[in-house]
Amino acid sequence: MKTIRSTALSLFFFASLASLAHAQSFDVYFGVGTAQDSAATLSSDTFGTGTTYGGTRMGGLFGTYGADFLFSKHFGVGAESSFRFSQGDYAGLNYRPTFYDFNGIWLPLGGNKRIVPEVQAGLGGANLSYYYSSTYCDQFVGCSTSNQFLESSHHFQAHFGAGVRIYAVGGLYVRPQVDVHWVNNFYQFGSNWVPEYSAVIGYSFGHGK
Repeated sequence: MKTIRSTALSLFFFASLASLAHAQSFDVYFGVGTAQDSAATLSSDTFGTGTTYGGTRMGGLFGTYGADFLFSKHFGVGAESSFRFSQGDYAGLNYRPTFYDFNGIWLPLGGNKRIVPEVQAGLGGANLSYYYSSTYCDQFVGCSTSNQFLESSHHFQAHFGAGVRIYAVGGLYVRPQVDVHWVNNFYQFGSNWVPEYSAVIGYSFGHGK
């Protein structure tokens, strides 16, 4: 979870800059969604036993969180991260993907309306963490399961996103959003392009001022 901790520190850094720069507004948000990719064409003898495993599709429930601040009604910067809540199966192992990015933000209609379109573009990384899960049983203590972290694979990514903030009360809003991650050399899956669909709940401090 080093990537998540690093992103959290980055969000704190952005929050500090926001207060110093007297930004138009500062936003925090979290939500759920899913990221999808096709399975890679591979045949892997993961454990050297002669048993081979095929590729795995990416899917499942993802969590998203982030923060941004606006310098004006139309422009700002932000950072966000999304990660799979539970570990998935991958070639006899477990894995968890994490995406993180730092973005420029454009609000074409301005940020003081009730319905606010939003466009994001930026750079970041993708991380795949691998784990080995095993169960051991004996007659004295019964069965226990261990889940051991093995290694991580890191990739550069470019991020594009578009959504619509729908303000309910004050600065409270919901935002359905579509994101696309272009991940360099993402050979573990079938495509370098990873679409993500999410809905977040956020709050804008300074909305409407």
